[in-house]
This record gives sequence, C-alpha cells and structure tokens, in this order.
Amino acid sequence: MKVARLHGIGDVRVAEEPDPRPGPGESLVRVTAVGLCGSDLHWYGEGGIGDAQLKEPLVVGHEFAGVVESGPLKGRRVAVDPAIPCHHCELCVEGHPNLCLNIAFAGHGATDGGLRELLAWPTARLHPLPDALSDADGALLEPLGVAVHTLDLGHVRLGDKVAVVGCGPIGLMLVRLARLAGAATVVASDPLAQRRGAATRYGADAVLDPSSGAGSGDFFAAALGIGADVVFEVAGANEAVADSMLAARPGGRIVLAGIPDPDEIAFPASPARRKGLTIALVRRMKEVYPRAIGLVEKGLIDISPLVSDRFPLDEVAEAFTSATARRGLKTVVEP
Repeated sequence: MKVARLHGIGDVRVAEEPDPRPGPGESLVRVTAVGLCGSDLHWYGEGGIGDAQLKEPLVVGHEFAGVVESGPLKGRRVAVDPAIPCHHCELCVEGHPNLCLNIAFAGHGATDGGLRELLAWPTARLHPLPDALSDADGALLEPLGVAVHTLDLGHVRLGDKVAVVGCGPIGLMLVRLARLAGAATVVASDPLAQRRGAATRYGADAVLDPSSGAGSGDFFAAALGIGADVVFEVAGANEAVADSMLAARPGGRIVLAGIPDPDEIAFPASPARRKGLTIALVRRMKEVYPRAIGLVEKGLIDISPLVSDRFPLDEVAEAFTSATARRGLKTVVEP
C-alpha cells in the first residue's frame, strides 16, 4: 500500500509499505478521504505540536473516512474516530474519554494516522455513514465533533449573544451550531476574506476583519452592546485571545479551542479579571460522532461546502502547501 509519512519539517514522502494486518477487535479500512487539520499543519511546519515532537517518521491525519474491507462492518462506508481511549482509567470511567491518561490518537505520537491507503483500526471506533453523506463529509465529522464538544463547553442558552473569533472550518461550524443552539446574535472575526464570506453564509450577523485597523473593541461594542455571553476562540493566536476578551461581556464565558504557535497563551489580565470571565479550554471531543452524523444527515448543518481543495495521495506535499497557504477552507486528500 502507499503511505505518506512525515520525516521532518516540510518533509513528507510517499512510499510503499506492507499492508496492515488487523488484530483482535480490529477491522481493515481502505481510506477514501482525509482532511488536513490545523494541527496537521503544526506537525508539517514545525515538526510537532505543543510539547509533542516528531521522534520518528509519522503518518499524520486524524480526520478520515473509508470503506471497511474486513471485519463485522465489511463493505460499509465509515467515519473513523481517531481517538482510542482505554475505557478503564479514572477519567474514562468518569465520562471524560478525551482526557484519557492512556489514549492513543491517530497521527500523534507513535500512532500512525490516515494518510495511507489502508489501516487496521478498532471496529468499535468506526461509525457507519448514511448514504446521504459523502466520503469527504465522513472525514469532516471529526472537526464537526470538535465543534460540537466546544459548543457544549460554552453552555449557550436561548437568546444568547455569541462571538466566534477565527473562522476556519471549526469556527464556521460553531457559527452554525450557535444558531442551532438558539443564539439570538452571532458575530464572527477573521482576517481572511474567503472565511469572512463563509461566516456570513453560515449565519453570522456581522463579521470583522481584525487586520483592517477598524478597532476590534468598537466593532464588538456596536454588534454586541456590553458584549457576548459566550465567545469561542478558534484561531490559536494571542491576538485572537485578546480580541475574545474584548468581545466578552462582564461575567461572560470564553472557550479557547485554537492551538497556539508557539505553545503559550497570553492576554491582558486586567480586562479579563475586571470582567470576571470564565475561561474553558478544549481537548478534542467526547463521544459525539452520533450527534454529528445526525446533524448532517438531517440537513441541520451542511459541511460539504467547506471542502475547497482535493488532492490524490501522490500529491500530498502539494496538499500541505495548499492548506498552509490558507487560500481555501478545507483541503482533503483522497487516497
């Protein structure tokens, strides 16, 4: 089978490797679609993410779907949950498998991910796709799941005012999900024109270009009055975190979902302290795939338009270049 393996910063190579053999409880999956996530770009552009660094060549990619070639679901198209929690540690038992002390995660550490033609994966982590969902839709269920978990952490109430700072795919999903959750006003912020346009299409009432020099504080005041009840930061930049503090109302809640580069978060303390803000951070997702599938199947959120670029596995280097340039929204590799 063909495999795209990351050997170092900007060094991804496609080579032939032996087909995997499923172990007990595993199925063989032929991968059909892999979305490139911002965290994959960290691995590609920096050789790691946060305090996790590349120690040996790694197959990245954790947003993926495929067709089961062997196992109980043989012949079914599936979305692949990239997280394999132990289900036995204290955090798993308490209902927090995303915080599992023994978790394995596709495309991270020593666990190879989806940028290959075949993989063996636990059958219990495969989710059959309805006919209405495409293979690319199946890959995008992972970021949608992260967005659903992020929304859960925000505790959005009917009639709330919501701000979304950063309108990549997960940010755009949050704009739509906030509407579905009953937000009365949703405003968004992003420096890229194509993402601001998409935010409007996904339901934002107003969209800010933070690089325009217009003044983020004035924009948020005009759009939100004393501020947003909930702010979702999905940019991974300290400037976005500072804007989130500006956007929040006194007593408001900020959910930080972005992954910063470098591995630190900084913001002016006094405004946040004086507002008495509550800050939550996102760690991947819980067991939300069935909810995500239901949202797409019922037409409550359309994720297909997020796919802007497609590449075959042989052109994976070009796919990373395209995704890093951020000219579109979501880059998908189709092994």
